[in-house]
Amino acid sequence: MKTITLPDEMNLEISQPVHVVEYSSSKDVSKQQIILNQNIISFLIEGTKEVIFNNVALSIDRSKFIIMRSGNCLMTEKRISETSNYKSILLFFSNEIVHNFIRKMESEKSELIEPKSVYDFGYDDFLKRFVESLADIAKLSKTVQIKLLEVKFEEVMLYLTSQYGTDFLYSLITNNNQTAQKFIRTIENSHLDKLTVKELAFLCNMSVSTFKREFEKYYSASPMKWFQNKRLEHAHYLLSQEKSPSEVYFEAGYENLSSFSQAYKLKYGVTPREHKKV
Repeated sequence: MKTITLPDEMNLEISQPVHVVEYSSSKDVSKQQIILNQNIISFLIEGTKEVIFNNVALSIDRSKFIIMRSGNCLMTEKRISETSNYKSILLFFSNEIVHNFIRKMESEKSELIEPKSVYDFGYDDFLKRFVESLADIAKLSKTVQIKLLEVKFEEVMLYLTSQYGTDFLYSLITNNNQTAQKFIRTIENSHLDKLTVKELAFLCNMSVSTFKREFEKYYSASPMKWFQNKRLEHAHYLLSQEKSPSEVYFEAGYENLSSFSQAYKLKYGVTPREHKKV
């Protein structure tokens, strides 16, 4: 699957600090590799969206929208039915305009935030009207858009910080790209997700060979062996919570009950069914 770079591949004037795009698609996409060169607010209109980004995985429907910082992510977008389109309004914006907003508003940073790469928020009446206004602006000439969008950016940021505080705002520009911390956070928060080594390497901004080398340095095991062990430990816990093997195997990352039972017996000396009888 081709990696998509945004907003570069949307033929926008990259020198502008804010862009708005009405996006519509008649096709579903699953775990599309996306490189974001600007921050983005994705206002979902129709469909569902899932994002995996560093140490966060979020799923939303049309009742919510997401804010993401620039970086690498995996994105899944699905329509509600075969006859409908996936629709969203995208607001791209630069780090520079975030810095300018913070200086202008003299916003105070929280004592300490654990920066996240993506946040989700619910729509209210104000935000619904805001999104409608963006759709109207998207139809205007580029000259008029440029002037209006900087004002609209300040409008939505003022509203969101008044409602939710400034953590999300500072996360957009906080340098949380220390390689070791980012690597470990991505692994620890993905051990139950069904991500391939290639997808994990992309999230860590590494080649597959570098990812495997770094993985063995930190965990003294290959990715395949380490993830299998973590999933079997999770399966062991679920079986202890009175779940049946047929309920557990898929959640533990196995395609069928037979391969799960074989792996489980190799680790614990009994099959999942025998574990239930103990």
